[in-house]
Amino acid sequence: MGTPLGDFIRAKRDSIQPETFGLPDHGRRRSPGLRRSDLAIRAGISVEYLTRMEQGRDRNPSTAVVNALADALSLDPAERTHLRYLAKITGGACPHHVRPTPPSREVRPAVRETLRLLEPGIAAVTNRLGDVLAHTPGYAAVIGAAGLLDHPAPNLTRYVFTDPRARTLFPDWDDIADEQAFDLWLGPSVENSEWLSTELAPVAGPEFTRRLANQLVPRRGPLRLHHPTGPELRLHRETLEFPADAQQLLVLLPADPETATHLTRLTRPAGPHLRAIS
Repeated sequence: MGTPLGDFIRAKRDSIQPETFGLPDHGRRRSPGLRRSDLAIRAGISVEYLTRMEQGRDRNPSTAVVNALADALSLDPAERTHLRYLAKITGGACPHHVRPTPPSREVRPAVRETLRLLEPGIAAVTNRLGDVLAHTPGYAAVIGAAGLLDHPAPNLTRYVFTDPRARTLFPDWDDIADEQAFDLWLGPSVENSEWLSTELAPVAGPEFTRRLANQLVPRRGPLRLHHPTGPELRLHRETLEFPADAQQLLVLLPADPETATHLTRLTRPAGPHLRAIS
């Protein structure tokens, strides 16, 4: 049985063409990408050791090996961070399995007050599982208008993979789906991520499970939305992390003048309506 760390290394290796590193093309092969032997040489480790890591038979690589693999795969900063994270949770895969549980949905008063100060902007407190824990009226007007907030415990990941309206709201649905699946690896805890993955897999199907397994770090650009009232919106995403809470404050900002004009109309305040979701 593989591990998240081994799956990531293998997926990244398969995505690299040998000529990218100036290596010869050895012709037709059963699997695409960089040969295991070529990666082992670049990282300064044995092919046998790399094989054990990819197959999940070695779960405790040293920091030096993790860094060597990052260099050998030419990982960017986000991918390096993810590789270190996977090495940590794979090495910590325990003999005593903790039962998967949903994370707390509580938002600290100071965080709710920070969110209130952003009204009438488009902002929400979320976690990496996609739970929407509190939001401004502007968020409800722009994101919630397509049904995301209909659920009593709204979750963007669940919405993207199970609600048909998501494919209309997000014209770049494939990219958003990649992001949401990837972020489960960064969830509040391994147990929380496993809980949501277990819940979603039967109803979301291969669109979800394939993305969860491919382990490729998504490239996050401006967010495009097809709002139900008609206009296409382009939004920049800014986040403020609250590490102690395993939560973040997401703020959406207009990426062009046309979007700014539409947002002014959509988010015109009608009174204080900050909403926390319990």
